[in-house]
Amino acid sequence: MANRFKVLGLILALIGLAFMVGGTVAYSKVQGGYESLEALSGEQNVELAYNEEGQLIDRGEVAGAQAIMSLLTDDWKYPVVASDLDPSDPVVNTASEYMFQMATITYHTLYGTQTVVLDEDVEYQGEVFKAGTYEFAVDGRYWADFDRSHPIEGPARALAWSATPHALIAELGVGTVTHSTLQLGLGMAGAFAGIGLTLIVAGLGLVWASRGGTKYVLRETESSLREPVRV
Repeated sequence: MANRFKVLGLILALIGLAFMVGGTVAYSKVQGGYESLEALSGEQNVELAYNEEGQLIDRGEVAGAQAIMSLLTDDWKYPVVASDLDPSDPVVNTASEYMFQMATITYHTLYGTQTVVLDEDVEYQGEVFKAGTYEFAVDGRYWADFDRSHPIEGPARALAWSATPHALIAELGVGTVTHSTLQLGLGMAGAFAGIGLTLIVAGLGLVWASRGGTKYVLRETESSLREPVRV
């Protein structure tokens, strides 16, 4: 029986060692991903702005950053990690920073004003729009919220939601997903290492417990019955 426990313990320890190796490999891959993401962010030189008190600002105003944060947390329901927003490291390279930058671009697109020029009079649904220049407030409209057939709204949509904000939002979204995936990978590496360590300890514990146990032998008694005797 002791030998069986010893073999089982060695098997558990070997399995634990395999988990530890897997966790180490996963950790090295994750660290490589973090380094690559930080290098890319540094090359792009996209940074969040903070005031002297360490508060986020947008175009020099705390209120502007608060409005953007409200869009991010209240409207989009994104769980911002406060520790990701570090004034001493303003480079955008964490999921929360990527999402805040995405919200910044979206906010200014949603609440900007676009200039639409009509070269000639246009009639739409019984209303005549004279040739001239019109200032159109986007007023919180996303791409799908415009009437694209409208002589003012249609061109304003193309001006507001041009290829530039779409491309920047898409790129920032990739950064968010990449950082979140790396965090998940780091968690998995830690889980593998934890399972491996547990199995190694359990296996070595079985090997240790199987050594030096109490031994019993059988001896003949006067009644010709055999009974175990500890030696």
